[in-house]
Amino acid sequence: MDVLPTTSFSKADRKSRSSAKSSVNSSSKPSLFLAFFSCFAWIYIAGRLWQDAENRKLLANLLQKNSNQRPKYLTVEDKLTVFGCRDLQRRIVEAEMELTLVKSQGYLQLQQSGSTSGKRLLAVIGVYTGFGSRLRRNVFRGSWMPKGDALKKLEERGVVIRFVIGRSANRGDSLDRNIDKENRTTNDFLIMDGHEEAEEELPKKAKFFFSTAVQKWDADFYVKVDDNIDIDLDALVELLESRRSQDNAYIGCMKSGEVVAEEGRPWYEPDWWKFGDEKSYFRHASGSLFILSKKFAQYININSASLKTYAYDDTSVGSWMMGLQATYIDDSRLCCSNARQDFKIYSIFVVDLMQKVC
Repeated sequence: MDVLPTTSFSKADRKSRSSAKSSVNSSSKPSLFLAFFSCFAWIYIAGRLWQDAENRKLLANLLQKNSNQRPKYLTVEDKLTVFGCRDLQRRIVEAEMELTLVKSQGYLQLQQSGSTSGKRLLAVIGVYTGFGSRLRRNVFRGSWMPKGDALKKLEERGVVIRFVIGRSANRGDSLDRNIDKENRTTNDFLIMDGHEEAEEELPKKAKFFFSTAVQKWDADFYVKVDDNIDIDLDALVELLESRRSQDNAYIGCMKSGEVVAEEGRPWYEPDWWKFGDEKSYFRHASGSLFILSKKFAQYININSASLKTYAYDDTSVGSWMMGLQATYIDDSRLCCSNARQDFKIYSIFVVDLMQKVC
C-alpha cells in the first residue's frame, strides 16, 4: 500500500510562522486607521463642495429672479424723468455758482425785521458801550442822543441809535441782568447774545455789530461810534444825506501809522510781521467813528466767519475794506483834532482818551 507523503514541521518552523502572522497583524492596524481617516476627509471635503455648489445655485437663482424683475427698456416717461433730473441738477449747480458770486460781492438780500414800515432808514448808529459805562450812557442820553419819545421820532426820520453791547462771560450774571433791566427802562440797546463783552474781544465786536444791525434794520449806512466822544447829530445826518447816493462808501477820519511790534508797549500788534519791513498800517478810518454803506455791512455779515481780525477794530475793518471796491472818504470833520464848529466831534473825557481817539 502506498503511503501519502506527509510534511513534518519542526518546532522552529512553527515558531517562525507564528511570528510572521503576528507582525502582519500589527502592521495592518495603522493602515486601517489611515484608510478610515482618508475616507472621513474625503466625505468632509465632498460635503463642503456640495454645500458650496448649493450656495452658488441659490445665489444664481436670486440674481436671475432680480434680473427678471428689472425693466427690459426705459419708457418715454422714464427718459423724461432722467432728462428732467439732469436739467434740474444743472440748474441747481448754476444757482449755487450765482449765489456764491452774489455772496462774494455782498449783495445778498436779507430779511429785515426791524423796519416795519418798509421804508429804508438813513442810518443805524451803534454806540459801543460796556458793563461799567452806565454813567457815560446817561451823559449821552442827556446830550446828543435822544431818549424816550424823542428817540422814536428820530427813528421815524430814518435814524436809529442804539448802545451796542455783548454778554458777560458768565451768562446770566449780575452784569447781564443789570443791562437787561436798564434796557427795559430805556429801550435803547442792541444786545448781541453771541458776542462776549471783553476788552480782548473788541475787534470781533465790529463783526457782530454790523452783522446784527444789517439783519435787524434796512439802512443806507451803518455807523460805529465810541462812547467817549460827543457828536453834533444834525451835522452827522446832513453828512449822511449828502452821501446817500454812494453805495460803496467807507467814511471816516482816514489815517495810517506805525505798527507796534514790541510786546508790552501801548497799541501792540501781535500780527506786526504781516505789515512788511516798514511796519506801517494801511489806510483806515479812525476807530472813534466810521461809517459803512449797506453793501459792506452785508459783506461783513456774510463773510464774518472767515474775516481776519487784528488787535483793534479800526485796523480790522480797514483790512476788510482793502479787498473790496470801496470808496474811501476822508472827512476831516470826523477827526477829533478838528476845531470847526459846524460839525463838532470832541472827547468828553480825560486827555489820555483824547490821545487814544486821535
